[in-house]
Amino acid sequence: MRHQCNGDVARTTEQTTGGVVACAPPSLRTLSLAFPNPHSGDAVTLCKTLLKINPRNPRMLRSASDSSRPFHALLLFLLRWAAVELAFGEEGFCSASLFTTDSNSQPLYWKVTNPTLSPTHLQDLPGFTRSVYKRDHALIAPESHVFSPLPDWINTLGAYLISPAMGAHFTMYLAKMQENSKSGLPPKDVERFVFVIQGSAVLSNNSGISHKLPVDSYAYLPANVEHTLKCDKTATLIIFERRYVILEDHYPEQIIGSTDKQPLLETPGEVFELRKLLPTSAPYDFNIHIMDFQPGEYLNVKEVHYNQHGLLLLEGQGIYRLGDSWYPIQAGDAIWMAPFVPQWYAALGKTRSRYLLYKDVNRNPL
Repeated sequence: MRHQCNGDVARTTEQTTGGVVACAPPSLRTLSLAFPNPHSGDAVTLCKTLLKINPRNPRMLRSASDSSRPFHALLLFLLRWAAVELAFGEEGFCSASLFTTDSNSQPLYWKVTNPTLSPTHLQDLPGFTRSVYKRDHALIAPESHVFSPLPDWINTLGAYLISPAMGAHFTMYLAKMQENSKSGLPPKDVERFVFVIQGSAVLSNNSGISHKLPVDSYAYLPANVEHTLKCDKTATLIIFERRYVILEDHYPEQIIGSTDKQPLLETPGEVFELRKLLPTSAPYDFNIHIMDFQPGEYLNVKEVHYNQHGLLLLEGQGIYRLGDSWYPIQAGDAIWMAPFVPQWYAALGKTRSRYLLYKDVNRNPL
C-alpha cells in the first residue's frame, strides 16, 4: 500500500503494526521503527512529554523556526498517532482521553467501576437509562445505581442490584468500602458470598485468623458465622446473601479462594469456559460460576429452568436475550433472571467476556 505525501516529507510504504500508514520525514522513519505500535506506553509517554511544551495550542508549531522544524515534525507525527488511538480504540468505543493505554495494562475488572458507557456520558440525555425491570427479569445498568450507607457497616456505601422486592430469593449488592471501613453481619440464618472487584479487604473470623482478599478472590461465609471485612484504603465488592435452606446432617464450611485457582470444567455441547467457585456437594444451596466467552462465542442451549440467576458482567460486552427482549450489555451491568425465563448470551467486541453468575442448587424446588 503506497501513501502519497506532500512537500519535503518523503514518500513511504512503511506500515505500522497498528495498521496505519504515516507520512514522516526521513529523520523520523527510525522513530516509526522504535515505536511501531501507536498504542504502546512508550510512545504515549513520549508524546505527553513533548506536549508539555505547548499543551494548548499545537498549531503554533507551524510558525516554528527552520532550526527546530525536525523536532516539531516529530511532535506532529506523534500527535497523529494519538489521534489514531482516539478514533480506533481497542474495544471499538471512543476513548474518553486522548492518551490512553491498552486495556490489558489496566487492573482486572476495571471496567466494572469504569464502564465504557458511564453515567457521565448520559448527563446530556435526561431521563435516559438502559435499565429495565420486568416481571421475570431485570437489567440494572451503572447509570441507575443508587448508593447509600449500608446498615451496620462503617464508611461503606451500598447499591442493591437484586432483592426479594423484585421477586428474587436472594440479594445482590455492590459495597464500596472507603478508608477505615468495616462490614456488618448479615441477618440471622443468612449466608454470604463476597467477591472482590477492586482494591482489597481483610477478612477475619472469630477464630482470629485473617485472610487478605485481593481482586478476583472471594469468601463464602455460612449462616451465623461471626466475621468482619476491613479495608484501610478502598475496595469494591459484589456480595450475594440468601437465607440458608437447611438440609439435615449437612453443614457448609467457610471457603476462601480465587478464580485462577479453580479448574476449568467440562461443558458438554458448549464452547465457553466454566469455573465453579463453591463445592457442588449437598451442604451448599447455591453456587457461583465464572463463565468466559471469546468474541463471537455464544450459548448453544437457549436455557429455560427453575433456577434463579444473578449476573454481573465483569469484562467485555455482548447481547443477552431475556424472554422476548434482547439487550446489549457491557462490563458493569447486572442482570436478574427469574425461574423459567428464556435466556441466551452471545459475546461481541474484540475482547473476552467474563461474567459472574449466582445459581441456586442442591435443593428441591418444592
